Amino acid sequence: MAYQLDKVDIQILKMLQKDSNRTTKSIAAQLDMSTSPIFERIKKLEKEGYIKKYVAVLDNKKIGLKLTVFIGITLQGHTRSYLEKFVKEINNFPEVVECHRVSGNFDYLLKLIVEDIEAYETFIITKLTLLPYLGNVQSLITLSTGKETNEIDLSSVL
Repeated sequence: MAYQLDKVDIQILKMLQKDSNRTTKSIAAQLDMSTSPIFERIKKLEKEGYIKKYVAVLDNKKIGLKLTVFIGITLQGHTRSYLEKFVKEINNFPEVVECHRVSGNFDYLLKLIVEDIEAYETFIITKLTLLPYLGNVQSLITLSTGKETNEIDLSSVL
């Protein structure tokens, strides 16, 4: 039987989404509970796959990655083999931080974070366009970002 989230689990997930570095003790204090049950709940949420991993969210610009580009990709073919090969290749490109199979005008939507327009051009010329099953490519260069978050709205989960 699948693990069922309750209100306490949701509160824990909300807190960890805002700051995954929070201690069990601080979460327990905010929920007015002892640390042991909170620790066990967090371990259960990890084991059940609700928490996939903990990461540090970096400031792209501060580390010199000033350009975010979204690329719509259409493949020449749509066989399972083409799709699997494409995803396998894309996973080898560290500039690609997201790859989504989508409906609509494209087969895939990629998100790249690179230093500048020259780095983007190098990526296109030396990596992306060398994929033999690539069809159409359409790029959207981000001018500014109005919202960027990894937090999932959990208000409708229960």
